[in-house]
Amino acid sequence: MLTLFISEDEVELIAIRAQGAGGQNVNKVSSAIHLRFDIRASSLPDDVKQRLLALRDHRISKDGVVIIKAQVHRTQEKNKADALQRLQEMIVIVARVPVLRRPTRPTRSSQRKRLQSKTLRGEVKSMRGKVRA
Repeated sequence: MLTLFISEDEVELIAIRAQGAGGQNVNKVSSAIHLRFDIRASSLPDDVKQRLLALRDHRISKDGVVIIKAQVHRTQEKNKADALQRLQEMIVIVARVPVLRRPTRPTRSSQRKRLQSKTLRGEVKSMRGKVRA
């Protein structure tokens, strides 16, 4: 299995205020985290970069920057860990090399069986017609 390592210099973490209801403390504390990760400038292998850029994900901008906003938890540390975990999951998905499908042909016996079953079904259906006397 391929082991990928991303240094902390490549990930930009910005603390912002979380959205939504929260009471008096919500306007003073920046507990949400904005994670920015530039795919093209990263140290990932080129094939992983290409698959990551090809992902159709709303978190990847047109410039090739992954933007993850984590604001589920009440503390900044938990939100930071959540954002890094989500980035890691995204990279793990594309790090796996897709298996190329080799097209195969059906065997002669399977073709013969298929055609026989088709003719049998056709005969059964033709017998359902009106009886002429």
